[in-house]
Amino acid sequence: MPVSRGAKASSSKADPFDPDSDDDLVPKKGTKYSVPAGGKKQYKDGFRDTGGLENQSVEELENYAAYKAEETTDTLNGCLRIAENIKQDATNTMITLNKQGDQIGRTHEKAVELDQDLTKGESLLGSLGGFFSKPWKPKKTRQIKGPAQVSRDDSFKKKATRMEQRDKLGLSPRGKGNTRNYAEATSAMDKVQVEKQKQDDALDDLSGVLGQLKGMAVDMGSELDRQNEALDNLNDDVEELNSRVKGANNRARKIIAK
Repeated sequence: MPVSRGAKASSSKADPFDPDSDDDLVPKKGTKYSVPAGGKKQYKDGFRDTGGLENQSVEELENYAAYKAEETTDTLNGCLRIAENIKQDATNTMITLNKQGDQIGRTHEKAVELDQDLTKGESLLGSLGGFFSKPWKPKKTRQIKGPAQVSRDDSFKKKATRMEQRDKLGLSPRGKGNTRNYAEATSAMDKVQVEKQKQDDALDDLSGVLGQLKGMAVDMGSELDRQNEALDNLNDDVEELNSRVKGANNRARKIIAK
């Protein structure tokens, strides 16, 4: 049958330049996938009211896998936040311990200064009392050690000082999760893969924070041992000074009574 001159010849191939051709043949840009909000309740219940997992379609199971992947990521991020908060508390504890150690050292230095002043006073009291008075010497049972006799781990002081400076400047380190970029998922299974990557990164961050916490715990334990030793020495020096002050007071009362 002849084809009329005004009619178009039929073709089994679509014209790519024809706007009326089949849209399915033109690639479409993928849209961002998100777990269906309407199904989250049954996902949370594990399809308890709809016959269980074995009675669900493949599409529904894929959505369920994406939902569980998101849930696991949120749980890991929650653990990471807790670990970071603990790390911040540990940082504050290290800063406080450092200040406490400095205060113990300053207090012990004052005890040494008191020993020097007391020695001068004891010498003066020994020379008083008259020509025929019995010579008096203070009773010294031990030498005042002072803080210099107790070694301090400078690395702890440096770490605590650096942490305090960073904290004042608002530079306290946090996890890297907020700075990472991830590809947008266009399907449920893509979403699962993206969430797995997020979980791997969160586990890496969590492992790093826990490792730092372990090191901080060791440093704090060593510093506490050092401070306990410093306090024991300070207590011994203070008891010695207290005994000598009592002896000097008794000597002064006897001289005044004559």
